[in-house]
Amino acid sequence: MRVGTFVLAAQFPGQGPGEALHRAIRSAEVAEESGLDSVWLAEHHFVPYGVCPSAVTLAALLLGRTRRIRVGTAVSVLPTQHPVALGEQAALLHLTSGGRFILGVGRGGPWIDLEVFGGGLEAYERGFPESLGLLLDWLREPRVAGRGERYGFPEVAVVPRADELYEPESGEHPGGPEVVVACTSPKSVRLAAENGLPMLLGMHCGDEEKAEMVGLWRTAALAAGRSPESVREAGHVSAGVAQIGDRVEDATETLVKAMPGWLRQGLDAHVTVDGRHRVMRDPVGYTEMLCGIHPVGPPRLAADRLAATTERTGITRFALLVEGSGDLVATEENVARLGTEVLPLLK
Repeated sequence: MRVGTFVLAAQFPGQGPGEALHRAIRSAEVAEESGLDSVWLAEHHFVPYGVCPSAVTLAALLLGRTRRIRVGTAVSVLPTQHPVALGEQAALLHLTSGGRFILGVGRGGPWIDLEVFGGGLEAYERGFPESLGLLLDWLREPRVAGRGERYGFPEVAVVPRADELYEPESGEHPGGPEVVVACTSPKSVRLAAENGLPMLLGMHCGDEEKAEMVGLWRTAALAAGRSPESVREAGHVSAGVAQIGDRVEDATETLVKAMPGWLRQGLDAHVTVDGRHRVMRDPVGYTEMLCGIHPVGPPRLAADRLAATTERTGITRFALLVEGSGDLVATEENVARLGTEVLPLLK
C-alpha cells in the first residue's frame, strides 16, 4: 500500500495565496521526512479553492527540494494547454528527477479557463481523447506529427526523449513517466482503460462507486487487448481526506470548523464558460460526508479505513488531502502523524 498527500494549495478565508503556497510546500517536505510515498498537486485558475495555476511548475520546485518522494500532478488540465508543451515539460521533469515525476492529466471542468486560454468548450466536450493521444505519442515516440481535428503540424523530433532516462546503477532505461488519468464518468474510465492508464478517482466517491469504476476499467482494458497481468497491476489512485487526531470527534471538529468556509469561498468563485447552471454542494454536509468515509480520526481507525478501501476496490495507492485545517502547524503535524503513526499500521 502506497500512501501520499493530495495538495490543493487551498486558500482559506482570511489567508493570502502566498500563505497557501507556503503551506503546500511545507506539507510536501514533511511528507518526505515522514516516509510517505508521493505528493499529488492540484491545478486551478482564478479561484481560491486552489491557488496553484501550474501543477508541473510546482512539481519542478518540489522535485528540486526533495530526494526520494514521487511528485505527481492531480491533475494537469489538457483542454487548457498544448499536449506537446506539457509532454516536453513532463519529459524534462522525468529525466532530471531520476524518474520521480508522475503526470496526472484530466479534462477539467466547463470553466471560464477554456475561454481565457483559447481552448473553448469544444476542447472540453470532445477534444480530450485527441489531446491525450498526442501527449502519449510525445512521451513514447521519437518523432510525432499532429494529424487530429484540433492539432495539425508536420512531423518533428521529440527532444528530449522521455524514455531515455538512464539509471547508472542498473544500466537500464526504464522508460518514460507514469501517466494517470482523472476519471469521473464511464467515458473517461473507458478511455483510460483502452490506453492502459491507471485512474485517479476523486475524494467525493465512496468505496462502492470506486469499485464499480475499477470493474468497468478492468472489463474495458481486457476488451482492448491489455494483458491480465497489466490489468491486475494497474495502480489506480484513490483521492481522499486525512485528518489524524486522538479521537474521531477531535479530527472531525478540526475539519468541520475550517473546510466549509474554504469550500464555500472557493467553489462559489467558479465561473462557467457558457453560463450553464451548476449546483454547489452544501459545504457543511459535504465536509461531514468526507469525514465519514475517509481516514479521519485516530491512527488505527485511519489505517482500518484505508485497508477497507483496498479490500473493497483493489486500489492500493492513496492521495490524501492533508491541509483541511487550513493551519500550517496543524497541517505539518497531520502529515507527520500520517507517515509515522498510520503508515506503520499498514505494513
